[in-house]
Amino acid sequence: MAEDLPPQDSKLTRSKRDWAESGKFLTGRVARSDSERLPPGQHLVKNWPVLDLGRQPDIGLHRWKMAVDGLVERPLSLNWDGFLTLPHEERVSDIHCVTTWSRYDNRWKGVSTRALLDLVEPRDEAVAVMLHGYDGYTTNLPLSDFAAADALLVREWEGKPLTREHGGPVRLVVPHLYFWKSAKWIARIELIGRDKPGFWEVNGYHMRGDPWAEERYS
Repeated sequence: MAEDLPPQDSKLTRSKRDWAESGKFLTGRVARSDSERLPPGQHLVKNWPVLDLGRQPDIGLHRWKMAVDGLVERPLSLNWDGFLTLPHEERVSDIHCVTTWSRYDNRWKGVSTRALLDLVEPRDEAVAVMLHGYDGYTTNLPLSDFAAADALLVREWEGKPLTREHGGPVRLVVPHLYFWKSAKWIARIELIGRDKPGFWEVNGYHMRGDPWAEERYS
């Protein structure tokens, strides 16, 4: 079960809402061409910074479950053993955080979002996805972004199980959007008939979050 989020007026939420209102980190530069890897306003890091809402739920594999439901023909509920039976893929991708750091060449292993969608068969009226985390976090994605060719539900990073602090046992990775869209500790993937804001989107962040267009804030 997802936990309650911090209140909307918590110190963390107020700080990031202030960033959105002031346009912090925006450069005003035109995005670089697709042949260049680093989006505008970003800097490279070698480590992987940890950002969350102040809690890191401890979800044992014996009780982990993930639902895929909403506007689908075949709702799905997976436990850990069921998740492991799905076809897994290995990918390498860059990640870009709205707080301006980027990290190149991350090696992932997980289940393609496209493979998952093939199992549940989205209805014609499904246009977006709402992601629900075990920590109570939510974020929205257009269905086309969720179904990107390199999007994965990840269980391994750099050849090792994904750690709790980074969203293990399973998190989403959508490399072409800012990383707040790649929700940690996935509990539910809900297909919906209209795009609507999740937690940070309500607090001033962009509905889509394209790093190359610097879609940091609404």
